[in-house]
Amino acid sequence: MSKKIVWYKVLNSKKDLPENRVMTVTAGHKQIALSHFEGKICALNNSCPHQGGPLGEGSIENGILRCPWHGWDYHPCTGKAPGFDDGVEPYEVKVENGAVFVGLLEEEPHQETISDVMMETMVNWGVDTVFGMVGHSNLGVADAMRRLEEKGKLQYFGIRHEGAAAFAASGYAKLTGKPAACFGIAGPGATNMFTGMWDAKVDRVPLLALSGQVNTQVLGTGAFQEVDLVKAFQTVADFNHAVHENSKHAELMTQAIRHAVIKREVSHLTFPDEVQVIAKPETEEAQTPEGRITPFTISPPKEMLNNAVALIRKSKRPIIIVGHGARYSMKEIIKMAVMMNTPVITTFKGKGLIPDNHPLGCGVLGRSGTPIASWFMNESDLLIVFGASFSNHTGITPKKPIIQVDFDPMALSKFHKIDVALWGEIEVTCKIMQKKLSGKTNTLDQRKEVATRWKIWKAEKNNRLKDEQGKGISSIAVFDAMNKTTPENAVIAVDVGNNTYSFGRYFECKNQSVLMSGYLGSIGFALPAAMGAWAAVKNTRPVWSVSGDGGLGQYLTEITTLVKYNMPIKHILINNSELGKISKEQRTATFDVWQTNLHNPNFADFANNCGALGIRVEKREDLESAMQKIKDHDGPALLEVICDVNLI
Repeated sequence: MSKKIVWYKVLNSKKDLPENRVMTVTAGHKQIALSHFEGKICALNNSCPHQGGPLGEGSIENGILRCPWHGWDYHPCTGKAPGFDDGVEPYEVKVENGAVFVGLLEEEPHQETISDVMMETMVNWGVDTVFGMVGHSNLGVADAMRRLEEKGKLQYFGIRHEGAAAFAASGYAKLTGKPAACFGIAGPGATNMFTGMWDAKVDRVPLLALSGQVNTQVLGTGAFQEVDLVKAFQTVADFNHAVHENSKHAELMTQAIRHAVIKREVSHLTFPDEVQVIAKPETEEAQTPEGRITPFTISPPKEMLNNAVALIRKSKRPIIIVGHGARYSMKEIIKMAVMMNTPVITTFKGKGLIPDNHPLGCGVLGRSGTPIASWFMNESDLLIVFGASFSNHTGITPKKPIIQVDFDPMALSKFHKIDVALWGEIEVTCKIMQKKLSGKTNTLDQRKEVATRWKIWKAEKNNRLKDEQGKGISSIAVFDAMNKTTPENAVIAVDVGNNTYSFGRYFECKNQSVLMSGYLGSIGFALPAAMGAWAAVKNTRPVWSVSGDGGLGQYLTEITTLVKYNMPIKHILINNSELGKISKEQRTATFDVWQTNLHNPNFADFANNCGALGIRVEKREDLESAMQKIKDHDGPALLEVICDVNLI
């Protein structure tokens, strides 16, 4: 049965294409070189057969259509190349009521590709959020994503820089524990994702990175944008493979996600350009997680559990320390703390896991922390550590008896010997410990001491609020205003620098969730991570972010992404026109302060130019009302606060 001709309207009026001119139009999914020659409208395949040059961008000279890429000549109506036996295909054209139509054979139904089966497997595994940039070497994968988005199975966010895509995916995972994907092209698009991938890796959250690649046949020849991405990512990606025509495609995607989820690692798949559009094998179907993943409810070894219980029973003043790894187990940990009247301290990455206004909450320990936490550390006779490491930044002393609980056996006793290492899923282990300890502890009730230490620290903060040097608002005042304004259930993404230290000390968490670039400590993290958080929670929770001017400058144009997708993220910008943390480090190391000053735009004006709300505050008395305005704004908003670099 012969196919029927489908007519596509490509011009509203013949007059829109002057005589002896050519232009590119689209008919269905096909690009057409439309020309006006000798009073006739003609249509040719837009792709030059030699290098794929777009003939619609060429020119008609002396009655010949010339390819813009390499100068090959074709007749504008027949498509024949004078003096040669090659050419381009012509198409039928008709003009009705002045409008121009091109006739093409009816398109074949879409045939599922390798990209289709792999993207379908991805969403079946629950990876339904992608941040990325579509480009010339990932178009086949992008088209498969488009079909899933049209079916409501995938949400895709086009960003302005692939580094932001990776940070957004990392932020999504830090909040939810589930992977999102970042997506880039071959070469620079993929390498731009590298920093965000490392952020996810060192903070032990799952992430899936997908990259395009040049055609397999030119790999190793120095082709345009060619980078050996498997080799490039072998240090950051635990699972790291190229997709080939003869791969087991659904299984390859399944293994990538299994590694990310089970090992809390980064997985990377790269797709050579030609492989993306190959028809999937008839026998291959998209996979699901059914029967492919085990529950993680691992109980600790009995002998170590008994040792932990014995230590706790002897203790009078134990404290509980929780890190980022305990974020999904806090209900049981707090229940255990209440049972034993034990103060709870967090690492900086764990900030907010227990509300600061909880009777046993003592805030953050370490360089970004409060004197409350350090006081209880010093007074304790036992440390019970859930999901935390012992980094220098945290300051967990190895000089006290220690019980450490973690899902990862390699995290236990990682830096030094400890007394009891409990390998098990944290919530399961905590429940078992509660059962064994109920009514059998002899700990002191330290709640009154917690209240006393908070009273002392709040008085100190109020004194610091009075500091004024005439060079800008203090960071202390910014976070005091945030304490009064930020919704109690907000997600807050924070950046790196002095702004982060001040946030750790002065912001008092209630039921907010805090996201940060923990071990990598990458400047620029906050705004992209907030995008990832918003993609996870949508409008069920407010999303805020905090940075200095150095951090926001890294991904400033992502404000346009917030506007495009109407992400109502509220960004608090501490602008002191300096990389203040670096200046401080130079002074501490007895170096001269050098090259840390910044030349900034008016960030509030920039936000307004992007279509967001931007407010700039230079006086402390205007701070709280301005913060309330951005909170109330229905859409993305930025509050730029001109701050004193020394009042942190």
